[in-house]
Amino acid sequence: MNTALRITAFTAGLAAAFGLALGVGNATGSGTSPQPATARHGGHDTGNPGNAGHAGHAEEAGDGAAGEHPPGGLQISERGYTLSVENPFVTAGSPTDLRFRILGADGRPVTAYQQQHEKDLHLIVAPRDLSTFQHLHPTLTADGTWSAPTAVPAAGEYRVFADFTPAGAAEGLTLGADLHAAGDLRPAPLPQTGRTVTVDGYTVTLGGDLAPGRSGRLTLSVSKDGRPVTDLQPYLGAYGHLVALRAGDLAYLHVHPDTTAPGPEIGFTTTAPSAGSYRLFLDFKHQDTVRTAAFTLTADGATIAATGDTGVHQH
Repeated sequence: MNTALRITAFTAGLAAAFGLALGVGNATGSGTSPQPATARHGGHDTGNPGNAGHAGHAEEAGDGAAGEHPPGGLQISERGYTLSVENPFVTAGSPTDLRFRILGADGRPVTAYQQQHEKDLHLIVAPRDLSTFQHLHPTLTADGTWSAPTAVPAAGEYRVFADFTPAGAAEGLTLGADLHAAGDLRPAPLPQTGRTVTVDGYTVTLGGDLAPGRSGRLTLSVSKDGRPVTDLQPYLGAYGHLVALRAGDLAYLHVHPDTTAPGPEIGFTTTAPSAGSYRLFLDFKHQDTVRTAAFTLTADGATIAATGDTGVHQH
């Protein structure tokens, strides 16, 4: 996945992309120190410490300058590939099998992919109000159809992001499509709290700033019962995955850490493609369970304000 926070890591990485997961597939940690990757894909960087600051399409190109890539996830088709969702209409709260295909320039389903962060494709599902977040790992059939069991929690408009690299492609990309959930719609403003959130007994603290067009470093520190967590487990080849979505249009950025220590602090170097509010989702794994901490970070080019909310995510 490429960086699209450039903060494209929604992971492998929302998915360093500012980059910035629910009803998710299972992953097992080997207990060995994950190696920073050098390839970029989707909307995020892979977190090579030697390349800290490269944030994939959005970071390198800004926000759609001539001859440059826009942030990931804003288009349903790009570079000859199209995201085709079988049924974009679902019912809130009801289990559904989300099925889709990636179509090539010839209109045929793509059946071969390059694995990135232990998966052929990473799927992110988020509502327009950015109140929830799902990072799914669907399964692929021989005819090129992907499927992932899930359930969206509330009625509203959702965005589905497919972060992948086709076999033989020089780089990956992130495509986005709308998902419509019927039900009792209750619009809500962007969640607002502080720089520290509590997730299932873990305390996660956000440090650093995010500024448009300027490289910056974000840190996320994990503790439990007042003690720093220093034995985080590898999840999809890294100790943390950060996905960011820009409020308003849900531009996708995904970042991977530029540190290789198993905690307590995970560092990400990234650049936001523009001023505005971003929703950050950090996946981390400890005691064989993946959890997600969510924050809201505002970059206005002059002052930086951050807010966060609590939430539990178990894969």
